[in-house]
Amino acid sequence: MNRSLNHSARAADAVVRALEQRILEGSLKPGDKLPAEREFAQAFGVSRPTLRQALQTLAAKGLLDTRHGGGTFVTDRLLAPFVDPWQQMLAGNPLLHRDLLEFRQMLERQAAALAADRATDADLAALDQAYAELDHAYQHDDLDACIAADVAFHQAVAEASHNAMVAHLTASLMRLIHDHVTTNLAYLHARPQRWALLRAQHQAIWESVRERRPERAAEAAAGHIEFVRLSMDDNAMAEERRQAALRRWSERAR
Repeated sequence: MNRSLNHSARAADAVVRALEQRILEGSLKPGDKLPAEREFAQAFGVSRPTLRQALQTLAAKGLLDTRHGGGTFVTDRLLAPFVDPWQQMLAGNPLLHRDLLEFRQMLERQAAALAADRATDADLAALDQAYAELDHAYQHDDLDACIAADVAFHQAVAEASHNAMVAHLTASLMRLIHDHVTTNLAYLHARPQRWALLRAQHQAIWESVRERRPERAAEAAAGHIEFVRLSMDDNAMAEERRQAALRRWSERAR
C-alpha cells in the first residue's frame, strides 16, 4: 500500500515539474486553459487522481486556477506581482518612464543577442510568424493590429532567448508599458517617415536573429528602443505645447 502511495506521489511530482517547466518556458501562458482531465492524464501516462494531485499542488502555488465547471487555467501570478505596484508608481512618477525605457533597452538588447545565438528551428518559425503578422499590419496601415503584433513580436524574440527570466520579465514589462506603447505607436503612425523607420527597425531585429548575428541583433534592438525613447520625448513635448496653446486661448477668452 505504501509502495503504491509513494509511486503515486512521485508521479504527481513529475507532472508538477513538467507543468512548471512549460509555464516557465512559455509553452503554457497566462490565461491558457488546460486540456480536459481525461485527455491530460493520458498525455502524462498517469491516473486521473494523480493528475488531480499535481494540479492541486500547482494551484496551491498560485500557478493554476480551477474554476468550477469552467476548467483549469494558468494564472498570471508570475507577472502580476511585478506589474501591479510598478503601474501605480509609474502613474505618480513621470521620471520613472526614463528608467523603465533604459531597463527595457538592456533587456531587449540581451534578449535579441541570446535569440540570435540560441534560437531553434521552432523558435525561428514562431518569430517568422510574429514578424509576418507585424509586417502585414504595417502594410495595411492597421494601427490596432500593429499594437498587438508589436508586443507579440518582442515576446517571440524574448522566448527565443531560452532564458526564462528574460521571457517572463519581457512579458511583464510589455504588460506594464502597454498604454505607453499604444500612445507612442499612435504618435508615430501619424508621421509616415517615422512609421517607416519603425517598420525597418523590426525588420532589422528579425533578420539579425534569423542570420544568427548576436552583435548585430543586440545593436538593432538597442537602436530600436533608443528611437522609441526619442519619439516618446517628442510626443511629450508636442503634448506640452498643445496644452500651453489651450491655456493661452483659455486666458484670452476670459
